[in-house]
Amino acid sequence: MERNLYGYARVSTIDQNLDRQLQQLQEHISDKRYIFTDKASGKDFNRKSYNTLVGTEDTAPLLHEGDILLITSLDRLGRNYIEIREQWEYITKKLKADIRVLDMPLLDTSTTTDNLDKRFIADLVLQILSYTAEKERENTRKRQRQGIDVMPILDGKRVSSKTGRPTGRPKAEYPDHWKEVYADWKAGNITANKAMETLELTRTTFYKLVKQYQ
Repeated sequence: MERNLYGYARVSTIDQNLDRQLQQLQEHISDKRYIFTDKASGKDFNRKSYNTLVGTEDTAPLLHEGDILLITSLDRLGRNYIEIREQWEYITKKLKADIRVLDMPLLDTSTTTDNLDKRFIADLVLQILSYTAEKERENTRKRQRQGIDVMPILDGKRVSSKTGRPTGRPKAEYPDHWKEVYADWKAGNITANKAMETLELTRTTFYKLVKQYQ
């Protein structure tokens, strides 16, 4: 079975440079037509070149069974390990293509001998990385929560021990004549749009103040 080797490189913004990734990929892929690039955030997978490789609901994938997708690092597949795992499983199990990660040799499913063992090791490493990343996120949230819990409270708001300033967003201030306009609106004498116009408030701010006031 013929195996094609494709490379994929991505950076998160148009200002970032792809050169380092391209240089690494070109050491393995001489034909640049087989290297695909995106300058787009990993927050979603609406990426033209990536979608060309893996396909969409409307287009067939370029990757076929036995083909190899070469990436420089695991985070080129997505912004977090949940998304990365989903893409990993889709490529290796649904498309039955292989993935090789250059900066992590254990993450390589493309070995032709003992392929089952190789896939098992790669999947196991990915699971461990996912678990480690999730635990780190949990610990970070726990530390943040602990830091917030020990903050002193002043006028109903927690105050940062470091800056001495209240934390969180400041409450929106009520404009002049709020009580009168609010009363007219609640009584049905004026519409909400008229109240917003009179108070010179946007719809979002108006209803935020209403919720606060109630």
